[in-house]
Amino acid sequence: MTQATSQARDQLVDDLKAVIDDAEELLKATAGAAGEKISAVRARTEERLRTARERLKGAQDDVIGRAKDAANATDEYVHEHPWTAIGIGAAAGLVVGLLIARR
Repeated sequence: MTQATSQARDQLVDDLKAVIDDAEELLKATAGAAGEKISAVRARTEERLRTARERLKGAQDDVIGRAKDAANATDEYVHEHPWTAIGIGAAAGLVVGLLIARR
């Protein structure tokens, strides 16, 4: 996963959390409002917010699990192939150094 994709995903999660928090605040603010329609809308909205929070939590747990799996796989590979990892690191360092030197 690229840095930009990771940042975009994190921003989306933060935005969704903010929307859920705002909706909950709105529901609390309208708690004193009476009426059958308002009560029905509030109940439906509360259920949808509860579902959204559960799904967001599940997605967040899934992403964390995948990141841990990737880190473990990388660690395992480096332990099994240390010279290859050193070569890749050196090559990456050389490329970055050349790119910096060109500027």
